[in-house]
Amino acid sequence: MRLQRFLAAAGLGSRRACEQLILDGAVSVNGVVVRTLGTRVDPARDAVSCRGKPVRPEPHIYVALHKPRGYLCSRHDPHHTQTIYDLLPPRFRSLYPVGRLDKDSEGLLLLTNDGAFSLRLTHPRYKIRKQYHVVVAGVMSEEALRRLQEGVLSEGEMLKADRVLPRKATGQSTELEIWLTQGRKRQIRRMVQAVGYRVTRLVRVGIGLLSLRNLPAGQWRFLTDEEVHQLLVFPNIHNAYRQRTGLLAD
Repeated sequence: MRLQRFLAAAGLGSRRACEQLILDGAVSVNGVVVRTLGTRVDPARDAVSCRGKPVRPEPHIYVALHKPRGYLCSRHDPHHTQTIYDLLPPRFRSLYPVGRLDKDSEGLLLLTNDGAFSLRLTHPRYKIRKQYHVVVAGVMSEEALRRLQEGVLSEGEMLKADRVLPRKATGQSTELEIWLTQGRKRQIRRMVQAVGYRVTRLVRVGIGLLSLRNLPAGQWRFLTDEEVHQLLVFPNIHNAYRQRTGLLAD
């Protein structure tokens, strides 16, 4: 297998981060420093080290966390803000988030030490669809809803939703269901701001086939083998099928 894939499987970071470790000269194979990306290793025969420490593949771990508001998707924060790792057992500190939710957002967050799994769910070419429930201050106009789906310009980027559905409206707020396959930083908040409104609550309730369902805020669970397989093989199956099979929460 390629060296960067071996390092990612051992929990040293994403594939890109592991490539940088190789380029930095931090990795050796059988005692020889390797700086060539794509170098192949045999996990059963070759001795791989990173910064002088032996590297061995870890079993893949897949965790779903219901991230509450107020937690950062980071291992460390200089301002001593709470992070998602405060909600997880210490043995999970080597896991890294599959995508992120900003501090003020809530909902479904996946963590893993499987670099290939993370790439499959986050790289734009795979177009993995994420579902959000969003509360916006004020009554959103039909024109604003249309613009969210057609695309808006924010900070030089064209941002658009795959689908926008109003769920409920009161005199003071509008609740929306938004589907994205783009993954820009703070995308939904920026889109809503671009059409003249403000997000007051944002909850990610689904990733591909996987639903937040009834996982309580601040709690985590392991993904089943079936869920991992579905995310990799059937990430964007039709919504009606998901509802019939009970895979998507209302």
